[in-house]
Amino acid sequence: MLLGEHPLPDAARHAAAATWSARALAVTPSSTKTPAWLADQAVAAATAAGLDVDVLGPAELAEHGFGGILAVGGGSASPPRLVVVRYAPPARAGQRHVVVAGKGITFDSGGLAIKPRESMVAMKTDMTGAAVALATVLGAAALGVRHRVTALLPLAENAFGGSSYRPGDVLTVHGGTTVEVLNTDAEGRLVLADALAYAAGELDPDVLVDVATLTGAATLGLGQQHGALFTPDDELAARLVAAGDAAGEPLWRMPLVAEYGSSLDSQVADVKHVADPGTSAGAITAALFLQRFAGGRRWAHLDIAGPARSPKAVHEIPEGATGFGARALLRWLAEL
Repeated sequence: MLLGEHPLPDAARHAAAATWSARALAVTPSSTKTPAWLADQAVAAATAAGLDVDVLGPAELAEHGFGGILAVGGGSASPPRLVVVRYAPPARAGQRHVVVAGKGITFDSGGLAIKPRESMVAMKTDMTGAAVALATVLGAAALGVRHRVTALLPLAENAFGGSSYRPGDVLTVHGGTTVEVLNTDAEGRLVLADALAYAAGELDPDVLVDVATLTGAATLGLGQQHGALFTPDDELAARLVAAGDAAGEPLWRMPLVAEYGSSLDSQVADVKHVADPGTSAGAITAALFLQRFAGGRRWAHLDIAGPARSPKAVHEIPEGATGFGARALLRWLAEL
């Protein structure tokens, strides 16, 4: 079953367009796709759709305490950005505000924890979460979804240089939480910590969703056909799983094991951003880290590291970037 079976007019066409736009951004070479370039594409698309959009550059990010985004982007010659895109239909009874935050690493070298060459080849697609978030808000507007939708795109290039952040550094992310860095190649959760804390503290969402090509552990556990879904909310999980099944983007709910949270305890900061070396369950501990910044809101985390990239064309899925998540989120929003 595809989104086109939903009674909203032209739903299948809009879902396909949203997925295509996410794919197109993901396959753009990183020599072109700097954070500034990607922010410009978001502004152009949002403006054409009649949506409100704001872009925070380095000065604004520093002023408002986005320490995660600034640290990750600090080693690059291309400074980071935070893009906020808002779709606000007329108010009506039962309307909710959904915020979708997407990891937007325009290229991931691993930073000082540099990746092997083979692991870097696909890293121009490490901003797929941001592309999916943008596609979702644009698709929601095109569909006329009745709920408010805000997309947050924290954009940075994880490069390395004299101003790179280091293992052992302590960062202060938006809202004041301090984070001890252990691995500069776990940068996605740092930019998302900023985005989630900003959303929870200042945007008053009814539901907060983040989307990210976050962990190799999710790919090892589920392969390349299922996205990993984490949420403590049974109803939200059921609705997202059903939407993914209907849209042809299956999600598999994973456990949030509270006992693993102690592996993120830090002696020098409020929290470590990765678990101690040798700790298993990397996808779960990453989700537990992100949950801390959701501020107690209804929250779900989609780790799409596996299905965001396809090694070959299969059915409607192309080789390379897939845009996984856009159709599922649009189906969920249409039925929310």
